[in-house]
Amino acid sequence: MQEILKAIMDDADSETFANLKIPATYRAAHILKSEETIFAGVASKDKDPRKTVHIGQVPTPELAPDECLVAVMASSINFNTVWSAIFEPVSTFGALARLARESEWAKRHDLDYHVLGSDAAGVVLRVGTAVRNWKPGDKVTAHCNHLDDQDPSAHDDSMMATNQRIWGYETNFGGLAELAVLKANQLMPKPKHLSWEESAVNALCSSTSYRMLVSKNGAAMKQGDVVLIWGATGGIGAYAVQYVLNGGGIPVGVVSSPEKAKILHELGCHAVIDRKTANYKFWNDDNTHNESEWRRLGKDIRGLVGEDPDIVFEHPGRSTFGASMYVVKRGGTVVTCAATSGFMLEFDNRHFWMRLKRLVGSHFANYREAWEANRLMSKGMIHPVLSQVFSLDETGTAAYQVHKNLHEGKLGVLCLAPKEGLGITDKELRAKIGEDKLTIFRRAK
Repeated sequence: MQEILKAIMDDADSETFANLKIPATYRAAHILKSEETIFAGVASKDKDPRKTVHIGQVPTPELAPDECLVAVMASSINFNTVWSAIFEPVSTFGALARLARESEWAKRHDLDYHVLGSDAAGVVLRVGTAVRNWKPGDKVTAHCNHLDDQDPSAHDDSMMATNQRIWGYETNFGGLAELAVLKANQLMPKPKHLSWEESAVNALCSSTSYRMLVSKNGAAMKQGDVVLIWGATGGIGAYAVQYVLNGGGIPVGVVSSPEKAKILHELGCHAVIDRKTANYKFWNDDNTHNESEWRRLGKDIRGLVGEDPDIVFEHPGRSTFGASMYVVKRGGTVVTCAATSGFMLEFDNRHFWMRLKRLVGSHFANYREAWEANRLMSKGMIHPVLSQVFSLDETGTAAYQVHKNLHEGKLGVLCLAPKEGLGITDKELRAKIGEDKLTIFRRAK
């Protein structure tokens, strides 16, 4: 592994990478099937990923014809890392067993351990016999849409594929490791002006926000649209703010503290609601909706931007969903990709149907959408929201911080990279953008 790292640090040529010896094992953050019931009877908030995320050697898998082996310099923590580690809402070992039934190659994934991680930035070491567009030595970042592109349902919009999965969550051999196995159609060029850790934190969250807001498969935002963004300094929320501003929209960011409001102001979002100061009570004590509070939220939005939102960027779920469906304007769109506060959602259907509103479900992004999001990142038009960096040994601690919402933006994890700040090859573009824009979340921390 040290020879691989040396080749990366020396910016070796493709032939050198192709001739490197691939180790039989590698270090990885993983969970164990034998610990599936470790949190039985424990409340979700009390489940601790530090108890279940293990760092150790695992065997290097054989490479399928359509796959690439990548030396991972850096990765990141996503909520699905937490879900895997606390075996909630279900154990991901069930997903690995279902995948194994699809083909001989898929059987590799059904193991008694699960290597986590749905983001990665690194260097290609090997390519399968069917891979055309990538070669050893290519510097890449990875998106997490894993599918069988020989299935007809995977075409037109691959997120509609019957066998679509999230790599590193519903598959094995994820990115929180020294090596990772990916489909060739998961790879994208690494942004040259970013470090390894800055490149590693974007693909999952940025692509998700792109599909939700920009893509025709989501809200198809246009210039001048007012967009209400819940959790506007979180992983997907902070990218959403940037896409709205970049596309000529008007973001209204919802946060929970003055410190988070300051981050939004630095991003260029001037219409900000501090929900803790506002102290909205969308639910009554008897577990019914409080419509007067929905109206108060709508009034606050109009006080900031003069009109109701065209789009609501929804992901908290149960705690906010009724309010979101109420405040979006007549003919407007609520687009949702998650339900972090609860997935059993309720809203007043009268305001939905009589005001001709739209509800759009969205999940990650297809290859084209992820590629376009990465292109904007590579051009310096969208920026990383990296706030902290951890070592691979600290993966459990980083996952704990995400589980407890102790973070802003995204948490990076160094895998093979020995320190931060490596991998920047376009210093001119970086200087043109400015460190102040690239490090907003680091400075806020």
